[in-house]
Amino acid sequence: MKGILLLNGTPYGGEIPAEFPVYCCDGAYRWAKNKVKIYKNIGDFDSLDEAPSPPPEEVYPSEKNFTDGEIAVRKMISDGITEIDVYGAFGGREDHFLGNVQLLYYCISRGVAARLISESTIIFAVRGRVVFENCAGKTISVFPFSAPLHILESRGLKYSYPEEIGYGECRGVSNIVLERGAYVAFGEGDTALVIINRGSV
Repeated sequence: MKGILLLNGTPYGGEIPAEFPVYCCDGAYRWAKNKVKIYKNIGDFDSLDEAPSPPPEEVYPSEKNFTDGEIAVRKMISDGITEIDVYGAFGGREDHFLGNVQLLYYCISRGVAARLISESTIIFAVRGRVVFENCAGKTISVFPFSAPLHILESRGLKYSYPEEIGYGECRGVSNIVLERGAYVAFGEGDTALVIINRGSV
């Protein structure tokens, strides 16, 4: 089951799918309340000056061990969500953005697919093979996310990849998808962080 997560970063200006349950974190309520129907409001609400609707099941303390985003992801997984699209994860504080990227690894390590989506960028973690179905002409970048990244095979891209990309290396940056169905296959157990530039090359 797919779910939508809204965070208190830069408001997402595009359309948010309305057919999936929407979980809204704290201050994201300000930009989301008139944009999409919210299924659950989650967080400590320390950055919100109004009562959200629907009322939260629980208001968390502002001083806690988890960010509102991590609390929401844990809640979504416990609710049976297996695919999460996150909007509002970009912008704002840089440490929060990096924390949002870390949530991608939290999700994939639990069998949940998650993506951070802005108008210009999609970021997600992947294991095995990633296929770029509708990305011809887009720029993609891949990075090791849990260990050195072993690349078994790729097709339909402008540049070939090395057999291994280690931490601290940028050899996976700025490739170009040439055709529909282009793909990259990663080694068993490897996790890649993939970034798609949704604009032109």
